[in-house]
Amino acid sequence: MLLRHIPFLKAVFLHSITAVGGPQAHIAMMLKTFVKQTPYVSEDELMEYNGFCSLLPGASSTQVLTMIGYKRGGIWLSIFTLLIWITPACLLMGALSFLLPYLDTKSLNINVFRFIPAMAIGFLAYASLTVFQKAINNTITWAIMLMCLCATYFFFHFPGIFPALIVLSGLITNLSRKRIPQREIKPRKIKWGNIWLFAFLFIAAGVLSETARKGDWPNRKPINLFENTYRMGSLVFGGGHVLMPLMYEQFSVRPEQVRERDPNVVHIDKEEMMTGIGMVRAMPGPVFAIGSFTGGMALKGGGFWMQLLGCIIGSVAIFLPSMLLVLFFYPIWNNLKKYAAVYRSLEGINAAVVGIMIAATLFIAKDVTMFDGRFNSAINLAVIGLTFLALRFTKVISPIIVICCLLLGYLL
Repeated sequence: MLLRHIPFLKAVFLHSITAVGGPQAHIAMMLKTFVKQTPYVSEDELMEYNGFCSLLPGASSTQVLTMIGYKRGGIWLSIFTLLIWITPACLLMGALSFLLPYLDTKSLNINVFRFIPAMAIGFLAYASLTVFQKAINNTITWAIMLMCLCATYFFFHFPGIFPALIVLSGLITNLSRKRIPQREIKPRKIKWGNIWLFAFLFIAAGVLSETARKGDWPNRKPINLFENTYRMGSLVFGGGHVLMPLMYEQFSVRPEQVRERDPNVVHIDKEEMMTGIGMVRAMPGPVFAIGSFTGGMALKGGGFWMQLLGCIIGSVAIFLPSMLLVLFFYPIWNNLKKYAAVYRSLEGINAAVVGIMIAATLFIAKDVTMFDGRFNSAINLAVIGLTFLALRFTKVISPIIVICCLLLGYLL
């Protein structure tokens, strides 16, 4: 059955090794790869998935891609999609945890990635225009878009801003019930397996980790590492830029305060943690792959095999909650869409997504020099413009654009 999905999985792999720029840019690349290039999903479906996943904790772009796989071929294809998407980034970040002692951390400011933010702006501008034309078509959607644009831009670093705007926008378009009346529908049975597994792992990991800590079990670090990482993957709203400060506090700041009375606490040196945070932003794939790095660094004192185990624990624990949550809640959401209230909400949710994407474009743009008259500024403007034009008017695939920008950074 999987053989007929090989072209799709190949597209996922190419996406995994070229998707840079963070979750918003990932969605823009998905629009080109999975909607325009080969219509594995429709534009409306991708926007709906993005809006829905913004309501959930976890890695949002990972959840969107998992849902595309689920829509194409069910649970097994969604699992293969997830594994192919996260593996390259996890391997790179896990390898960094082994190589870090041999690298000059001061020289890790790799110029090859310096035009990637400009490229991300081009992708986001293209995606914003594309979904704008579809979603913004009346006064209320204009108002919602502008509200979400301003709120996202000024409160981008607040974890709850995205789900709050999505929910609020859905409520606003439900104020009028005249356009879409409610029809009678038949209730469907809910499958509770994934959410029970999610809850069981969350509670069991917490109880076991705390028991191991209080009893000072020997070799308890893998247990504590799984619980810490699984908990963060379960509760983080707002993507990787929210996750990384939490990891820094959990693994670097807090342990320094308790190491004297608890020498076996999971601890990562602050400078090493900051190096990982800087490097994962430049790597292709999900930002949540930093879990592989933190897992390896947390257990590096136990030797090669223990460090490898740490990379595996970190990778599994950080992404497993995202998969379990999305595969449980999406069937419920799909059923709820048949209610007029939820269907009306989609209009507001899609308008909110447009505002969030435009705000993300502006937020990234403020950190990219474009108008200071220098050579790099001219190159940044050229990269933005050419990326947008290539996406809008040609059939050039996303990986080619990424490779060109990496070569440009290397050569210049």
